[in-house]
Amino acid sequence: MKIQSHRRITSVTGIALAGTLALTACGSDNNATTTPAASNATTTAADCATGTLNAEGSSAQKNAIEQAITDFQTACPGATLNYNPTGSGAGIKQFIAGQVDFAGSDSALKDAASAGSTTIEQAAADKTCGSPAWNLPMVTGPIAVAFNLKGVDKLVLTPAVTAKIFAGAITKWNDPAIAAINSGVKLPAEAIKVFFRSDESGTTENFTKYLHAAAAADWPADPAKKWSGKGEGKEKSAGVANAVKSTEGGITYAEWSYAKDNKLGIASIDNGAGAVELTGETVGKAVGIATQSGNGNNIKLKLDYATKEAGAYPILLVTYEIVCSKAKDPAKAKLVKAFLKSFAAPAEQTKLQDIGYAPLPTSVQSKVAAAIDALN
Repeated sequence: MKIQSHRRITSVTGIALAGTLALTACGSDNNATTTPAASNATTTAADCATGTLNAEGSSAQKNAIEQAITDFQTACPGATLNYNPTGSGAGIKQFIAGQVDFAGSDSALKDAASAGSTTIEQAAADKTCGSPAWNLPMVTGPIAVAFNLKGVDKLVLTPAVTAKIFAGAITKWNDPAIAAINSGVKLPAEAIKVFFRSDESGTTENFTKYLHAAAAADWPADPAKKWSGKGEGKEKSAGVANAVKSTEGGITYAEWSYAKDNKLGIASIDNGAGAVELTGETVGKAVGIATQSGNGNNIKLKLDYATKEAGAYPILLVTYEIVCSKAKDPAKAKLVKAFLKSFAAPAEQTKLQDIGYAPLPTSVQSKVAAAIDALN
């Protein structure tokens, strides 16, 4: 079905990718006969395929895809999936080079060359595939502004203050600008230690999209996978989260799951309609006001980072699985399709909510299901 560009997405009403994703089997000629694991009851023997897949990319989805892989391989012991969380930029490059079977990315393939590059990602991926490459949204990853500040459990930040912190314009925790939006909070007179992703990262790109859209005067730099602010670089999501955990006064941007796993403080964000805590519900509300672009089964979401919608948490990313619509190897195509069906199934998505991922709108669910069914 053709996707209409810039059509408002309806609000989230349930579990991510749930309800409409009562997915059909991959084919009756499958040799796998293992009884499905109770942990992922939507994957049946008929849904399985055999063989090995290699994938690479987004570290934001690392926890989600590793859970999905474990459950799929439990239900389908003839399948092996290897995922290397090297970051979205690396994953896209490897996919375009034909070195992986699919890629994970926190940003959809670009239709124009980035500054300093002549590569148009979508066109290059299409050429590698020999068919259109599709961006399939699979999970929503809220981006937490995570901090480690003794005696401070709750912190509110605005777009301008956040931009100034990460640009190095605000360097002390008791700065008047922070104090003004945190009445009653005892802020220490210590240095703010910013940590950023040193690798090319879709998380960095989405975080800087937020800063640029919501606080352009304080963050004029164009969004990019490569960090352009201040601070100390650490590799991947685990690197920045671990650095903040071990550093008093530390702050970073990282996926919700990494902030939760490391028991870091998570700032509430006030985009202009009041402070909003990061929860599955508030992230879902933000996704619900997104618009959609892309043709046919190439599904891309356009998020409104500057939204002033009450109760909507605005800093988030959508992780895409980037696949060839018509794979050159039929056996691998069958396995990719089987795995994505399992990944998108309601039982699996319920699990993903438990480890820090948020729902996608129901209006996207049927399109994702249709796109997976159309892979061949």
